[in-house]
Amino acid sequence: MQTAIVTGATVGNLINSPDFTEVYTLSRSQKSTSNPKVKHATLDLQSSAEEMVKSLSHIPPATHIFFCAYLANQDEAEAARINGAMLSNFLEALSKSGQTNELKRIVLTCGLKQYGVHQGQPKNPMIEDDESSHFWLEQEDRPPNFYYAQQRILEKAAEGAGNKWAWSVTYPQDVIGFAKGNFMNLSTSLGLYAAVSKELEGSTLVFPGNKTNYLAFNCWTSARLHAEFCLWASNTPEAANQRFNMINGDTQSWQDLWPRLSALFGCAIPEQMFPSSDSTKEAYPGFDSTVIKLHKRPPVSEVEEKMGLKGEFKQSEVYCQIDLKKWAKRPEVVKAWEGLRDKYGLDQGAWDNATWDFLAFLLGRNYSCISSMSKARRMGWHGYADTWDEFKRTFKELEDAKMLPPIAGLKGSQF
Repeated sequence: MQTAIVTGATVGNLINSPDFTEVYTLSRSQKSTSNPKVKHATLDLQSSAEEMVKSLSHIPPATHIFFCAYLANQDEAEAARINGAMLSNFLEALSKSGQTNELKRIVLTCGLKQYGVHQGQPKNPMIEDDESSHFWLEQEDRPPNFYYAQQRILEKAAEGAGNKWAWSVTYPQDVIGFAKGNFMNLSTSLGLYAAVSKELEGSTLVFPGNKTNYLAFNCWTSARLHAEFCLWASNTPEAANQRFNMINGDTQSWQDLWPRLSALFGCAIPEQMFPSSDSTKEAYPGFDSTVIKLHKRPPVSEVEEKMGLKGEFKQSEVYCQIDLKKWAKRPEVVKAWEGLRDKYGLDQGAWDNATWDFLAFLLGRNYSCISSMSKARRMGWHGYADTWDEFKRTFKELEDAKMLPPIAGLKGSQF
């Protein structure tokens, strides 16, 4: 039977898997669970390897390790240093404590920064083993990428262990899931924007991003499905020492999702969603806009000559016709939130920790992001999730956690 060590997500699926008899969760805070299969150890991933050994000493050797932890930092060089050190020290501690004696697989979760989507338009579709997609953004004028650092550390550790254990890496995209306090929690911020918009005069749900983004095509990743994928990758021989995109399996667009979101929360769609052209960068009437320039050379420009498109790709940007950070501070918006909070006993932390910057990036970038799932499909992965269904599922989880008001109480829609 198998034993797992987890830093981050995946726990629920491991509990339900008959293959795993024990699951050890690691975090700085002490946690409790009623499930006898799950045990917790307090561990600070920012501590030294020697300190981690003490925390791991009472845990039996694991067969599988799922590393989903990271520490955000605005300085990308510092982020690479911190997150690289976290994984390096953790791997060293595992080795010193004997945790790798029976180890078969380590699954590391990264993301689409692998392809530079935070720097601008990528080459679409993004393909794991495409030579133009693999570790290709390390030119002198580009910032460090902590995903690159972590993956190289993991590969080196496996080689140092004589390749007695293997690794797998996942690249989820724009994750849909409930994660209280998570730096990149799309669903909470989106749900708060919709719920508060319902309470404002006119109950109109304006798309805060831009028309290009509204009509673009993108992929999303269900946190639930990603956890299932991590289990699949951990026990699939062909997935050893491989990197995988991990998305729901459908391609979606806000032009389809936004009207559904509006109907779900009982809001109206404005007759003219975008009164001005994207080229003018004007604000939606009555609001402030924001424009952020990304890297001077979008990632796709690195392969433009191979595509016969030399000089075609300009600097990408994030343009929102409504500045979400300023929107969240408007008196009428704060009053509407406080009314919902007091009426339904909501968690103030949901509002205080809403990631408006991240939501603005996802709604304001002026390019599509499409991930290929062909590699995993060829190896036998058949998982699928409908993106809109996953949004609805997550909103319900946020309701239950008192981070969103009961949507049925806002408007009673069955959309």
